[in-house]
Amino acid sequence: MSVKKDKWDQAYQQADFSSAKVATVLSDNAYLLPLSGGDALDLACGRAGNAQFLEKIGFAVDAIDISSVVLEGLARYSLDNDLKIKTILCDVETNGMSEKKYDVIVVSYFLNRELFPQIIDSLKPGGLLFYQTWSQLKVTDAGPGNPDFRLKAGELLALCDSLKIVLYRENGVLGKADAGLRNEALIIAQKP
Repeated sequence: MSVKKDKWDQAYQQADFSSAKVATVLSDNAYLLPLSGGDALDLACGRAGNAQFLEKIGFAVDAIDISSVVLEGLARYSLDNDLKIKTILCDVETNGMSEKKYDVIVVSYFLNRELFPQIIDSLKPGGLLFYQTWSQLKVTDAGPGNPDFRLKAGELLALCDSLKIVLYRENGVLGKADAGLRNEALIIAQKP
């Protein structure tokens, strides 16, 4: 086992799937999702708040994570709650993405810059990427301390430059620091 996998297996020993949160980028902008549903991916899913949300509104959802502990818990929770979420154990940082194409990909609080070309390639034409993670423009210490796991100002736009930008938000430190979405950047982008 890898140190990274062990870390996340330990973190998810007592995972509560019933209180899993949906990323703001998805919950606040769900009206942009395809009306007909389709295939969706929750990448680095954790407690799978995004996967649960998408499944409940009619998407066929794959949930990928490095932690077998969280995926086993999600499989049990899905069975108990009549959710049809396909769990996939994969270290995408080592093994890469599968060849499957998706109508929607959601990534929240996971950052590996080298995976962006694969993530974008995994979108079907017209597919939407909903991405939200930590930014180096921060007003509190929330999130990872290592700046490598935080986006630089405008970096998310650059990583998605081959896509059509639908929405981008990075409040940084402007204005009233205790209001709004802080410490994070989010984007919704569509594959041509």
